[in-house]
Amino acid sequence: MRDAGRAAATVLSRLTPHVVPGITTGEIDILAAEFMAEENCRSAFLGYRGFPGQTCLSLNEEVVHGIGGPRRLAYGDILKIDVGVVKNGWIGDTAATIPCGVVDPETERLCTATRRILESAIPFAVAGRRLGDLCHHIEEEALRQGFGIVREFVGHGVGRRLHEEPQIPNYGRKGSGPKLKAGMTLAIEPMINLGGEGVRILEDGWTVVTSDGRPSAHFEHTILVTENEPEVLTCPPEMD
Repeated sequence: MRDAGRAAATVLSRLTPHVVPGITTGEIDILAAEFMAEENCRSAFLGYRGFPGQTCLSLNEEVVHGIGGPRRLAYGDILKIDVGVVKNGWIGDTAATIPCGVVDPETERLCTATRRILESAIPFAVAGRRLGDLCHHIEEEALRQGFGIVREFVGHGVGRRLHEEPQIPNYGRKGSGPKLKAGMTLAIEPMINLGGEGVRILEDGWTVVTSDGRPSAHFEHTILVTENEPEVLTCPPEMD
């Protein structure tokens, strides 16, 4: 899991500088395939339930599961890059929201808040705590800052398979849910909207967008639960 997480984080880190005006999401997906090959891993998404991309590339009002294609990035856009890889039979899963140039202040506030919400939720992933404590924290922080929470799509356990138990919603009740145990590996991924919480799926059957057309942000890490401090398995290389 450490090797897979490091590979996923490296691919995401290498893709980030390519989020520039004029590039297409399809070109970014091609780069992702090249970087995965160089990391001796393959996409965990390609072909999963028929998904056609190497990565999930979701632009602006697209929340998750966007498909790379001919759409070109413009200055001021935000692109959510979700990278899942398989390495030696194990899966690493990570995501970040990348600005294309300078974004407007409200969108920047959304992106910064979503990243910080993830960072502040990670310390809850310790043995003996209830999963609901972590989920409640994400909900509480998002609502406190006036954002909408995506409720139809959730984080999840991850290991040999991309989606394992338990489900990890971005909302919950303190003291509820399963008790976390050392050795669990969890994909924690806040999906937060600048506007309301409503979402819908486009005709492609994959791309999730906000109902009101306002931007959404998404950050994700794969976390190892331990008896002490949680371990971030998808820590970017520059943070080692």
